[in-house]
Amino acid sequence: MADPKGFLTTSRMEWPRRPVDERVRDWDEVTVPGALLPIVGGQAGRCMDCGVPFCHEACPLGNLVPEWNDLVYRDDWRAAADRLHATDNFPEFTGRLCPAPCEAGCVLAIDRPAVAIRNVECAVADRAWEESFAPPRPPERLSGKSVAVVGSGPTGLAAAQQLTRAGHTVTVYEKADRLGGLLRYGIPEFKMRKGLLDRRIDQIRAEGTRFRTSTEVGRDVGAAELASGHDALVVAVGAGAWRELGVPGRDLAGVHQAMEYLPLANRVCEGDLEVSPLSAAGRHVVIIGGGDTGADCLGTAIREGAASVTQLDISPRPGTERDAERDPWPTYPGLYRLSPAHEEARDLRAAPTAEADARLFAVSALRLSGDGDGHVRSLRLVDVDGDRRPLPDGERTLPAELVLLALGFSGPDPADGLVDQLGLGLDPDGTIARDDSFATRVPGVFAAGDAARGQSLIVWAIAEGRSVASAVDRFLADGAESRLPAPVRPGDRPLRA
Repeated sequence: MADPKGFLTTSRMEWPRRPVDERVRDWDEVTVPGALLPIVGGQAGRCMDCGVPFCHEACPLGNLVPEWNDLVYRDDWRAAADRLHATDNFPEFTGRLCPAPCEAGCVLAIDRPAVAIRNVECAVADRAWEESFAPPRPPERLSGKSVAVVGSGPTGLAAAQQLTRAGHTVTVYEKADRLGGLLRYGIPEFKMRKGLLDRRIDQIRAEGTRFRTSTEVGRDVGAAELASGHDALVVAVGAGAWRELGVPGRDLAGVHQAMEYLPLANRVCEGDLEVSPLSAAGRHVVIIGGGDTGADCLGTAIREGAASVTQLDISPRPGTERDAERDPWPTYPGLYRLSPAHEEARDLRAAPTAEADARLFAVSALRLSGDGDGHVRSLRLVDVDGDRRPLPDGERTLPAELVLLALGFSGPDPADGLVDQLGLGLDPDGTIARDDSFATRVPGVFAAGDAARGQSLIVWAIAEGRSVASAVDRFLADGAESRLPAPVRPGDRPLRA
């Protein structure tokens, strides 16, 4: 145990964020550079080293949280980095982007603030790179087997790295011009700078993984041809089938999917564009969808100089304390949270109270209206009850010159030729069907990540990538036990009530 009294004597502290009026003028990460390391040792010392560490169960990767908390408290950063990388290929990503279900499962969270696990994880990951504790790990020998991985998001990258380290010859195919999938073009720069992604890809490449960008499997390369040319194929294309908004006026100009909008802003940061064609500058923006993608749109629109931004959430506003009946510990609770983007929108409105929010809860879009040029100008909405039924006298209109749909994703993009060409089956929810070993109905073809389990968190994506790699390694060894860990099974689900 790190500090036997740490959880009693040390208050929870989190990585400080830069002032709102400073950070909204740039695309740099929202946290204060260099401010994490001075506090993280004390935060690691709050870990109780529980006899039954529920943080393990809450984390899909099974991160060894008490172990690296203890090592950080004792200032043994190399050992901490080794223990962290033993279960997580990309802790610098999860330490910034994961909503930390491990903290919801922290025993300390039963009656007081949880250990700041995610911040400790991020500090260990960043220190590992600073101190060269994360060198490339090429295999000692090659197996003579080849694997194609389609998709270079967190699932594809994790699978590729694990399989390469096991000695297989791996080639990753990515249809975009750069690697990273949603990490590259979906996650805004202010949440995770892309240099972190480039650095990790360089490590994976140095280990022997090959990459082919601007190559769409199913169009540029035949899917069946690719499968027949390798000993195994992993489909990790993500969930590109976005959900639609079925209301009058959807076809008006100025109404776009979030994943049409966010990649353009990221391309501005990459230097590909001077200004996004869908820039929110000077426009009244309405975001439909209350999740993380909607929050990403919110922070992006603020930085582009929107005249106003409103985010619509059909769900009621959650409470600030865990509901023990609905979300008993150690499940991940539905709480009212302020992301950095919501914090920015609140402060920039010069709100008289901290309760002011860019979000409207328990509302539903009714219709979009335009003018003579066919461009959206307003959105009509209605208040709804807990069963999402319209309330009488609950209608009102918002100005809307740019409407962004952040309603989630249902499975692989049907426009891709990959699924049809391979003859993969789909489950009723539109995801790729697979068995308990991640195998599809096509021999030698495996599916993992959002394309197969449905839209989920980055920590689940990495866990699925590690697990499908174990399944493929076992398949290539003709059923012999894999040397690779498998943290999750296809049927596993988040720890919820």
